[in-house]
Amino acid sequence: MNITLRMAWRNLWRHKRRTWLTIGAMIFSNLLLVFLISLQFGSYRMMIDNTLKSYIGHMQVQHKAYNDDPKIRNSFDAVIPLANEIRRQLGSDMVAARGVAFAMTSSEMRSYGLQITGVEPEFEAKVSTLPGLIKKGRYFTDINAEEIIIGSVLARNLRVDVGDELTLLGSGRDGSFAAGVVIVTGIFESGVADIDRSMAQVPLGYFQSLFTMGDGGHNIVINAADLPLVTAVQQDVRNIISQHKELVVLDWNVLQPGLQQAIQADMASAWFMYAVLIVLVAFSVLNTQLMSVLERTREFGTMMALGVKPVRLGSLVITETFIMSSLGLAIGAAIGTALAYYLSIVGFSYPGMEEMAGKFNLPDRMYPSLSPLSILLGPGIVFFCSLLASIYPALRLFFLHPVSAMRAV
Repeated sequence: MNITLRMAWRNLWRHKRRTWLTIGAMIFSNLLLVFLISLQFGSYRMMIDNTLKSYIGHMQVQHKAYNDDPKIRNSFDAVIPLANEIRRQLGSDMVAARGVAFAMTSSEMRSYGLQITGVEPEFEAKVSTLPGLIKKGRYFTDINAEEIIIGSVLARNLRVDVGDELTLLGSGRDGSFAAGVVIVTGIFESGVADIDRSMAQVPLGYFQSLFTMGDGGHNIVINAADLPLVTAVQQDVRNIISQHKELVVLDWNVLQPGLQQAIQADMASAWFMYAVLIVLVAFSVLNTQLMSVLERTREFGTMMALGVKPVRLGSLVITETFIMSSLGLAIGAAIGTALAYYLSIVGFSYPGMEEMAGKFNLPDRMYPSLSPLSILLGPGIVFFCSLLASIYPALRLFFLHPVSAMRAV
């Protein structure tokens, strides 16, 4: 073993209590960082999945002009056959065709404008949580039925209930007048007032007939089995639709840019708290090493008088810090990983979470997301900052005079 390493190891255990207190601070901070970062990544994944699965999906096939100009004319033909082809080649039923239009909806009492979405009843529940939010009535069973489901806020504003009739007035794709009468078969409650007020769904077959769409639609919503697989599935879908030059495949980052911005803002605020923790640990290391250097002033002076160069003594101090930081990283990261792994299986919840999750049709537990990044990011920064903190005590040795140092009490 290198002489510097052996001396550093010996020096650390001269004051076992002080050394273990410093290592303990590192272990605690590393454990906390691994757990919190893993939980944070897991909560982001849950937030993304729940937000996207409520309506948008992980990706959509659209006309290339639709995302920037979502008008009824920016549609494409044979939407259901193309959705069937994508389902067949992907081997997944998490694919659903849709049509989107705006219409005036009227009851006997009132009228409101809202977004009408035509859906495939058989597959919509695979890409959206909305069918599971029906609080009264039922979801569609026939793709051509003259039926509608509406939000609870809209039902209250229109003063209608399940079984009542609504009149739809709008414009077809060809500019013609679109008018129809539908029966309210279900009322959903998403917990988001804007959705419950301004969105409604009708079967896609009836939507195409009402808005003179022919066999066309506006998007095909696709969900991947897991969020990390989105990029691979997106490339597969691109290959499937490669002959349709007018179509594009857009992922959730393009479809919902505000979600990514919200995650970045939350990450920035969380790292402010993490930075405070890391700085406190770094100052703990600085204090420990500075005390160690001051206590050994006479010893260092004697070594310098015997010909040991200051750079060798400085490397000794940094090696001591390296050993402490390595122990803190290894033990803290191991305990934090074990805790996060356990909670990634059984889940993590806090009081009141189950009631809130049930109201919004969300999972009632959060699951930490373990990855090399979540395990090593926090402890790695603590390790680096600890080494930086040891530079000042090491530099003091370069200004040490052997004679005066040997006279120090």
